[in-house]
Amino acid sequence: MNTVILPLPGNEVLANSLLMQPALPGPAVRGELAVRAFPDGETHLRLLSNVEGARVVLVATLDRPDAKLVPLLFAALLVRDYGAAEVGLLAPYLAYMRQDTRFNPGEGVTARYFAKLLSPHLDWLVTIDPHLHRIAALDQVYDCPARVVHAAPAIAEWIATEVPMPILIGPDGESEQWVAEVAALARVPYTVLGKVRHGDRLVEVSSPDMAQLVGRTPVLVDDIVSTAHTMAETLLHLRQMGAKPAVCIAVHAIFAEDAAGMLASSGAARVVSCNTVSHPSNEIALERWMAEAIREACASSPRMRQVD
Repeated sequence: MNTVILPLPGNEVLANSLLMQPALPGPAVRGELAVRAFPDGETHLRLLSNVEGARVVLVATLDRPDAKLVPLLFAALLVRDYGAAEVGLLAPYLAYMRQDTRFNPGEGVTARYFAKLLSPHLDWLVTIDPHLHRIAALDQVYDCPARVVHAAPAIAEWIATEVPMPILIGPDGESEQWVAEVAALARVPYTVLGKVRHGDRLVEVSSPDMAQLVGRTPVLVDDIVSTAHTMAETLLHLRQMGAKPAVCIAVHAIFAEDAAGMLASSGAARVVSCNTVSHPSNEIALERWMAEAIREACASSPRMRQVD
């Protein structure tokens, strides 16, 4: 069965890189989808590739998701209309995972709402390190099979070649799951700080033990860096303590407003990220692991077992 890699706008570079991965189920080809807006703002899609009887992999990272959701849902329905045998989604960054409970009266649990919008249109979903906190696994909210790729092996490889004598630092308890895994793979020490959030842009973090930092390069690791206030506050603490300039690593570089500039001005020696969200800081490539997860998702797809 043919595999058609069909990128939504802005995902073409990632789609081309995926096609070079030997783990991708094949034969695999690049599909073309034209997306534009009518003068009234409505979305117009035109499929420019043959998908009849094919496995279609929609490629759409979902940062700034609201404008991307309608084209994505339309694309899933469109390829079904034209005879796709299977429709999967590679969403390196999966949006709406942080609002996983009601923090205040009247709020909605949008993590569940977003899953209900996507699930009916997909045979499977592959994503990178979703923000799982109160939701322990994606299958608690997504009705389609979901596979999670962990960025830790790629981050550990990067640290091993790029950072001398590292010590990993997680800015809060939620980051410990990523920091501990990366540290174990890289065989380096780590510590996790405490954080008190006073608002979207006001964060207070604890200071690390200076004895742990002597002679080592601090490496701050977090899954999602949005406003970057938590990392910036940690960088300031480290600078005041006389630590070496730190390296900042984000799995998902959301980087709202001038977050990257804030990190640089706060004393970061280097700011890097995985290529889940397109950004100039992307230095850690995850296509190899994405392709393997796509192959596994396709092999276990209930729809494909019926076809076979």
